[in-house]
Amino acid sequence: MRKLITTISLLFLYIISMGLFFTNRVMYIKKKTDETILNRELNEKRFILSEYESLEKHDISIPSTFGYDIKGTFIPSDIETNKYMIICHGVTMNRLNSIKYMYLFHHRDFHVVMYDHRRHGESGGKTTSYGHYEKFDLQAVVNWTKETFGEDILLGIHGESMGAVTTLLYAGMLEDGADFYIADCAFSDFEEQLAYLLRRDFKLPKQIVLPIGKTFLKLRDKYDIKDVSPISYIQTVKSPILFIHSKDDNYILPNMSRKLYDKKFGPKKLVIAPKGPHAYSLGDNPELYEKVLDDFLRDFIYSKKG
Repeated sequence: MRKLITTISLLFLYIISMGLFFTNRVMYIKKKTDETILNRELNEKRFILSEYESLEKHDISIPSTFGYDIKGTFIPSDIETNKYMIICHGVTMNRLNSIKYMYLFHHRDFHVVMYDHRRHGESGGKTTSYGHYEKFDLQAVVNWTKETFGEDILLGIHGESMGAVTTLLYAGMLEDGADFYIADCAFSDFEEQLAYLLRRDFKLPKQIVLPIGKTFLKLRDKYDIKDVSPISYIQTVKSPILFIHSKDDNYILPNMSRKLYDKKFGPKKLVIAPKGPHAYSLGDNPELYEKVLDDFLRDFIYSKKG
């Protein structure tokens, strides 16, 4: 009997320890500081700080349905236009990481909205959910943009990594509310992504971690991992999507973008960049990225809008 009690106690201790370890890593992933992000972007010559500081820009604050404020920056185009772009950054980052993407669209005469995801940058929110709660905040940003500038605008959304997942979940689960989407290095399924990272980083099989982790996550952060699955909803998105991924990405494997592309109905384009680690498709392939963007806008967006 004593041996049985000891075994049960050890099993209970393992379950609690594993559940807390897993959910703490997921919900409270360590974020990069403003200084770290800015220094990296400047050292890699993604933009010139004095040029960015000279741009006209406006701080914005948008109420989230979860009770906090979503903080962002609006950068108007230099010319009168009805084109608007929303930029969604990746996990651990903030809108400083979006500046390089902002320039892509600002140079193409788009007004640009950059914002911080929940629990990142200056936005509120206590946990990170890899697209689940973030998609509702994106919906709030889309609504603010249309309410402020009109329902008849040409609207695009660009997302990197978690931002790309957020973009696809917004489009597939909530509303296909933009005219086009750009998903840069998105994962296709959160559970599959977690299983891969458990093998890669901790040498742990998913069978001994995920059943416990999923249960604890549902208890602690009130959502189911299976719902953070862009591939389950991608077929509902009718607007054009440009999928971009680096061939050498070993954090989110490029095959995930291929799977999303294959399952998406309607207008779509997939580009696997030849160089760069995770989230470096633009940084390491700038000419290709710009050409792909121009081709996509010409073939799927501008030609449809006259």
